[in-house]
This record gives sequence, structure tokens and C-alpha cells, in this order.
Amino acid sequence: MPGPMGGPGHGPGANATQPKPKNFKETTNKLIKNYLLKYRVALIIVFIFAIGSTIFTIVGPKILGNATTEIFNGLISKLSGGDGIDFGKIAQILLTLLGLYVISSIFSFIQGFAMTSVAQKLTYKIRNDIAIKISKLPMKYFDKKTHGEVLSIITNDIDTLSMNLNQSITQIITAICTLIGILIMMFSISWQMTIISLVILPISILIVKQIVGKSQKYFKMQQDYLGHVNGQVEEIYSGLNVVKVFNGEEKAKIEFKKANSELYHSGWKAQFLSGLMHPLMNFLGNLSYVAVAVVGGYLAVQGTITVGNIQSFIQYNRQFIQPIGQIAQISGMLQAMVAAAERVFEFLEEPEEEETSKGTIDSSKLNGDVEFKNVHFGYNSEKTIINDFSSKIKQGQKIAIVGPTGAGKTTIVKLLMRFYDVNSGEILVDGHNIKDFTRGNLRKMFGMVLQDTWLFGGTVQDNIKYGKEEATEDEVIKAAKAAHVHHFIKTLPNGYNSVLNEESSNVSAGQKQLLTIARVILTDPKILILDEATSSIDTRTEIQIQKAMDNLMKGRTSFIIAHRLSTIKNADLILVMDHGDIVEQGTHEELLAKNGFYADLYNSQFEEIEE
Repeated sequence: MPGPMGGPGHGPGANATQPKPKNFKETTNKLIKNYLLKYRVALIIVFIFAIGSTIFTIVGPKILGNATTEIFNGLISKLSGGDGIDFGKIAQILLTLLGLYVISSIFSFIQGFAMTSVAQKLTYKIRNDIAIKISKLPMKYFDKKTHGEVLSIITNDIDTLSMNLNQSITQIITAICTLIGILIMMFSISWQMTIISLVILPISILIVKQIVGKSQKYFKMQQDYLGHVNGQVEEIYSGLNVVKVFNGEEKAKIEFKKANSELYHSGWKAQFLSGLMHPLMNFLGNLSYVAVAVVGGYLAVQGTITVGNIQSFIQYNRQFIQPIGQIAQISGMLQAMVAAAERVFEFLEEPEEEETSKGTIDSSKLNGDVEFKNVHFGYNSEKTIINDFSSKIKQGQKIAIVGPTGAGKTTIVKLLMRFYDVNSGEILVDGHNIKDFTRGNLRKMFGMVLQDTWLFGGTVQDNIKYGKEEATEDEVIKAAKAAHVHHFIKTLPNGYNSVLNEESSNVSAGQKQLLTIARVILTDPKILILDEATSSIDTRTEIQIQKAMDNLMKGRTSFIIAHRLSTIKNADLILVMDHGDIVEQGTHEELLAKNGFYADLYNSQFEEIEE
């Protein structure tokens, strides 16, 4: 098994850093009841053929010992003037042995095939369950979790579960059967030699326990320091230009040398202690072989056992330690597997987004009037951030949401689209409470152009049609022209059939934004949400995007999250937010006349420009 940092593992020390599940028993029961029992027939096949394969392998040394005894007796007979070695009988024994090994290999192949099928089917089922679960989870779950955490569950944890499940079940069966089978065979040859072999076992366990106890803390330290070193390297290289500008190379070297030195010392101790395991176990094993050879020789002289039996016993004695090592290895694999399964089950058991509506309202026939009526909302019950907000917005009006960074401008958007529900009050669309719509039906009314553009791997046409798969080619072209992106698309090698992705070097940030605007124009939404996205775009492209947005907003209710206040002077209503709450609302002129928070915000932006 691989040890830390990719080195070879030596006993339990190599598993010292495996993640441990919080509740091993409960998670194992869930894995068995919810998934493994569905494949009980395949698992029974695995169990039967794994046992069969192990039994045929275990019997081998005993039969081989019979061949050795036959050769020994033949040589003695030859020296005494007899017939000598019976090669026909030896050939028969060896053919029998070959047949057993062939059968064992076939059994092993069948159980491996069956177990791989179970592991892959189980992985397929879990991935499907997770894909379905993702679509049912509320947005607040993804607001609390990073993308990396969710991706780690879908990729790393499921892969760990699949790989370790495939290996551990067959290894557990094989190891236990091998251990029991070898003990039976050893006792069948000589109980005296078996007792001598077993005496070594508690000594081995005691040594392993001592070494693991000492090495485990060093393996933990090694992983911690490895994290420090990796973090330092990433930090230095990602900010290398800053390090060079401020002449920080020497400081970076000293800090890295210190962290690297700590990693070296902890790693050396961890690897040295775990490396002691192999020679010590070998030494104890050799002592056992010497004792077995001496006692076996004495018993052979006494005529209690044959020479072939001694050879068979020594082979069994060598094999006896292997399943014990396997079980120690499997314990680490099982911990990692159950820990991964635990994280997967925690994800699958997350509370889902409740669908309270029967969905009887046809959103396609609505106009886009929006009313906020005494809305109260807080991300947690202890802190309300929107207090008694009321406002009426008519179809086609522009509503700007402004405020400093972190003011909570996207909160209004999240409430409108029911990513979160209000604590009290109502949000109405054409007089209908948005809670009376199914979430899917409600969101069909909305189109969004976000600051961060998103394109998936596919053609230009596929990207534009993302919200309306049934759209015709003419409709796509019309939407592209309205978004002022048609000319750019025609310059691409394959036009609308050109393949795009986020890494496309021939597509600028502004062109990506125009493509997303075309996507929204095609869906023809009643209500628009626009996150101003021209801050990092050149002036010419900004003018194109502004024209495309103007085309997009014609006749539609539009909510604009504004960063530059100069762009929303003509808004019908401006909502001013600070620390999550709406502190002012009105038109541009009304808010300037109040000489309050908005006026300060507006004036400060122009002061920054002048400076």
C-alpha cells in the first residue's frame, strides 16, 4: 500500500494519516442497507468464489509436501537397493496440484469480476443520487460550502469508496479464510510446531503496537508540515512578482527552509519507525522458522511426521503472517472507505428545498409587475437584515440596487427567485404570491446577466440556446444580432457551430458577456436581473454591451445591481442598501435631494474619479 508522500508503506504506520469516520457503525449500516443489499446475489457469488479460491490455494503446499515426501522416500529406497523414485506418482501429484491452482485462478477471476461489477454499479448509483440531490438542494447550502468541498464529495470521496470497497471486501474474505485455513492445515501437520509458531504472534502484535504508537504522531506531523510547505510554495509562486518587487526572496528562503526542516525531521522519524517494522517482523519470522525446523527435525527422526510435512509446514508458517498484515492494511482501507461514505451520506441527507406550491399559475401569461409587501428577511433567525420593505414596480420599469461592497445587493435577487424565502411579508408578481408558483415555473419568468460569465463546452449555438433548447436557427441569429454579437460569431472559423469553452483563447471577456446576453434575449423573460459587468472591459466593448442591454431591457421589468452609480441615473427606482438593509429608496434626483447615504455614495465616486 502506498505510504505518505507516495513512498512504500510498511505496516500500520502507512495508514496513520487515514481519515477516520465519526460513526463507523452507523455509516456501515447505511452503506449495507441502502446500497450493498441491492447486490446481494453478486456479493454471495463473491463470497463463495473467494472462499473456494482461497481453499484451493491453501491445500497446495500440503499436496506439494506429499511430492517432496515421495522424492525423499524414493531416494532412501534407492540407497537401500529398492525401486527408487516413483516419477509416475510424483507426476500425478503435480498434475493434481496444477489442476487445483487453475481452479483457484478461475474462482479468483469470477469473484474479482463480480466484485468489480458491484463496486462500479454502486458508484454509478451514488453518483446518480448525488446528481439528483444537487438539483434539490437550496441555494443556502451552496452559499455555506465552497465549490471545492462539493466537488471533493462527487469525485474524491466516491472514488475512494469505490476503489476501497472493491479491494477491501474480497481481501477481508480472503484474509480471514486464509488465516483459518492455514491454522487448520498447520494443526493437521503438527500441533507442537503450530504452538511454537503462535507464540511469536503476541510478540509481533506487541512490537507493532509500540511502533505504531510512536510513529503515528510523526506521520500526523509530517502531513501537517507538508501542508505548510505546499502552502508556502503556492503562496510564493502565485505572488512571485510581489516577492521580487519588495526584495522578499531572502525572507521567503528562510521561511521555506524552516518549514522544510520541520518536514524533514518529522518525515525522517515517521519513515524510520515504520521502516523498522519489516526487519523486526522478518527477524521474528526467522526465529520462528529456526524453532520449527529444529522441532520438525526432531519429530521426523521420531517418525511422527514426514520430511514433506516439514516443508509444507514451513510454507504455511511463511504464509501465516501475510493475512495478519492484510487485515492491518484493510483496517486502514475500511476507515478511509467509511469516512468517504460518511461524507457522501451527509451530503445526501442535507435538507432539500421544499416545494410548497401546486403550480397552477401559468407564468407565460403574466406581465412582470412586482410588489414587495412588508418584507422581512434574515439569513438566520437572530439577525433580520431587511426590515418591513414595501415597494410597487410596474412592468417595464428599471429598478437599481446600489450600495457599497458587501451591502447585500444580491439578497433582493435571491428573494425574487426564491433561492431564499422571506421570513414574513410577501413578494407578488402580477398579484400572485411567488410562493404559489413552483420554483421552476417562477424562474422561467427571469433572465439573468451576471458579472461572471458562464459558457460550457459546446458550440456557440448550443450556448445561446441553453435556456431554450427548442429555438430555431433563425431565432438564435436574431437574438445574437440584438446582443450585438452576430458579427463576432461570423468571424469564427465555423460561425455558430464553433466550439467554445471557458479556456477559449479567441473569445474575450466582453464577447462572452455578449453571448450570455444573447442567451437571455432568446428566452424572452418577463423580468430581468442584470449585474453590471463592464468594470474590467474596454470602452468599445462596454458601449456594445450597453447597447445590447438596452435592447434586452425594452418592455421588461429590470433589476440592475449597480456598481457605478453614473449608469443608473435614469432608473425608475433606486434601492440603496447598507449592511444588508435597505436604507433609502427613490429616484436619482429624489435621493440626491435627501443628501443622505446615496448622495454621499454618489459624490464619493466622482471624487475618486477627479482624484
